[in-house]
Amino acid sequence: MSRIPAEAGRVLVFGASGYIGTHLVPRLLAAGFHVRASARNPSVLEGRGWDGVEIAKADALVPQSLDETLADVEVAYYLVHSMSAGRGFARIDLEAAENFRKAAERQGVRRIVYLGGLIPDEPGSEHLSSRRETGECLRSGKVAVTEIRAGMIVGPGSAAFEVIRDLVNYLPLMITPRWVRSRSTPIGLDNLLEYMIRLPYLAGTAGQCYDVGGPDILTYETIMRQYAELVGRHPVIIPVPVLTPRLSSWWLRLVTSVPTNIARALIEGLRHDVIADDAAARRLVPLELTSFRDSAQAALDAERNEPCPARWVEGSIACRNHNPRYSFYARRASGSTITRAPLDELWRQITAIGGRNGYYYLNFLWHIRGLMDRLIGGPGLRRGRRHPVELKVGDTVDASRVIALEPERRLTLLMEMKLPGSGVLEFDIQPESDGHRITATAYFHPAGIWGLLYWYLLVPVHHVLFKGLTRAIAKRAEVAASGSETR
Repeated sequence: MSRIPAEAGRVLVFGASGYIGTHLVPRLLAAGFHVRASARNPSVLEGRGWDGVEIAKADALVPQSLDETLADVEVAYYLVHSMSAGRGFARIDLEAAENFRKAAERQGVRRIVYLGGLIPDEPGSEHLSSRRETGECLRSGKVAVTEIRAGMIVGPGSAAFEVIRDLVNYLPLMITPRWVRSRSTPIGLDNLLEYMIRLPYLAGTAGQCYDVGGPDILTYETIMRQYAELVGRHPVIIPVPVLTPRLSSWWLRLVTSVPTNIARALIEGLRHDVIADDAAARRLVPLELTSFRDSAQAALDAERNEPCPARWVEGSIACRNHNPRYSFYARRASGSTITRAPLDELWRQITAIGGRNGYYYLNFLWHIRGLMDRLIGGPGLRRGRRHPVELKVGDTVDASRVIALEPERRLTLLMEMKLPGSGVLEFDIQPESDGHRITATAYFHPAGIWGLLYWYLLVPVHHVLFKGLTRAIAKRAEVAASGSETR
């Protein structure tokens, strides 16, 4: 475990809600650093339960939000990207990097640490080119930059790792493109974090770029087979020449729950071998590197030992029935309504849902689904509620269980029906200029191909149902508030 250098000041993790940031912050804390974590939506960070961490709201595309976040910062970890924006994300990445670089200069930041990607000699994808250009943009300013370049990161939530996991979990037979024979040097999450914490504080690393990787040079086919062995699967993998990375990215969106634009960007970069030349990094930070197989096993073990979160968190094993074969990333559908109803009345209606109070909108559909669940051995809607209007964590609400509750803000229900996957239903209240927005969102972690088919069949129903449900909650709250005023 790294320890804080004597001269270390405040450290900023910019993009702390992402995969790497979520794991880097607690490691920095454990090493004794004074950490500030930022995200566009700080409520996500508040749900992490990081004691002693400063939480800041900042967006690299909103320059006026950056100076306060970067004030009094010695070292800033830059961990944001825009792959989820789809086509043209490289332009957005450059704009964000330029804004951040200028703000860091104004605030006197001593070092920027940028996590980039391994770059082949002739990158043919927007993703790989963008990673290189973002690093160049950050290095073009007055603040010294240490760039760390990695390929596939092996750990729960890593997009590239989750694509591999979904393919293995969902497809017993894979007709794959030739890129499965491309070679890479996947690196375990723990090894990467150790490099990220130690390299920036070593003499001579300012202005330098370092490749980092694991000890294995593996094809993606071998990676899939090794992971499959760990989870007891034996997929048949048949590479064919007609499936290009672009074509495979189109069908991949039907199979993996990794956000579509991110999966597409990753896949289009797989036509190249991406092998780390990590001699310099290993000389400076001599680690015992972990093999892919051991890193993947560590990822599975980490999930099994994960504590139940205080609220729904993407990928939480507790929200996936403690089954790592379920998709890490959730499919989602939601509906929302803005209302002028008083906050306390809105919350009262939300927490009274279910049991004898019913579901306010298309109630017959809820009962049909409950009956179907009972016929296949599930609880259906027969469990009811402990109390007609009050809720606490652990309470049952028909076929659901309360796993998180933040009064007058958020209610999270884990669905306990028989499902080809695991589902969460979350109600969220946010202030608006003209009242409050109430949102109902279903998050579903598919289990195999049947889970995906189940989700696709219900998506149209969910969008109609949740829009109507939030309207009904708002209407009931408005009527209740109006009645109390006239009494």
